[in-house]
Amino acid sequence: MSIQIGQQAPDFTLRDTEKNKVTLSEQRGKNVLLLFYPLAFTSTCTKELCGVRDNLAFYNNANAQVYGISVDSLFANGKFKEEQNLNFPLLSDFNKEASTAYDTIYAEWFNDMKGVSKRSAFVIDKEGIVRYAEVLEDAGQVPDFDAINACLAGLN
Repeated sequence: MSIQIGQQAPDFTLRDTEKNKVTLSEQRGKNVLLLFYPLAFTSTCTKELCGVRDNLAFYNNANAQVYGISVDSLFANGKFKEEQNLNFPLLSDFNKEASTAYDTIYAEWFNDMKGVSKRSAFVIDKEGIVRYAEVLEDAGQVPDFDAINACLAGLN
């Protein structure tokens, strides 16, 4: 079932690239931007996440914690983060629990890969309510960052 605006965001606990556990419900009190992406080191994922890196001041000013999430291992995400100088946490959803909970997972994808996260964006407010949801079927597209940014600006 797809995530609906106004619903409580599904909780999850994932590991970041430093092997720390990050639990969504523990982020209450700040806005959260979840960016699910298919795979580290691919062209569109690199473009998307580097764009966020270059505009992180906006998200900080919006009291928003940004998390990139993929089914890559925390080690692959760590190398990707290092090589691209990403300045926000990447979380490993290796077991596909968050991607499944957010209904943002391909049953089958490019080159017969199964269980890869769809490119998607979710804004979650300080109380844990979903305020923006966008799931893209075409992994070559990026989320509508103008709409995401407008949503975040409206939450403060």
